[in-house]
Amino acid sequence: MNEDDDRVFKALADPTRRFLLDLLFTREGRTLTELESEVEMTRFGVAKHLKVLEEAGLVVVRRAGREKLHFLNPVPIRLIHDRWIDKYTERHVTALIDLKNALEDET
Repeated sequence: MNEDDDRVFKALADPTRRFLLDLLFTREGRTLTELESEVEMTRFGVAKHLKVLEEAGLVVVRRAGREKLHFLNPVPIRLIHDRWIDKYTERHVTALIDLKNALEDET
């Protein structure tokens, strides 16, 4: 496993960080203040979680004037999906499709 995968898995392991990602999924471009208002945690605590998400590449920060806006970057999650999930489900899906086709051929 590479270092990027480790960072993504570490970031996704925490329920607060997953919740922050869910918030950004529903509406991107949120400030720290907006995100802080959604969780029962100090501003410093939310900032620490956002830093972990940013280091994992899951959140991208852009400055807009004096504000920092946070955006979801789904690419690392997709790479994890393709590497760790998709390959394990492919055989099962193929088997179900083969079964479906065989049953339809019988009718």
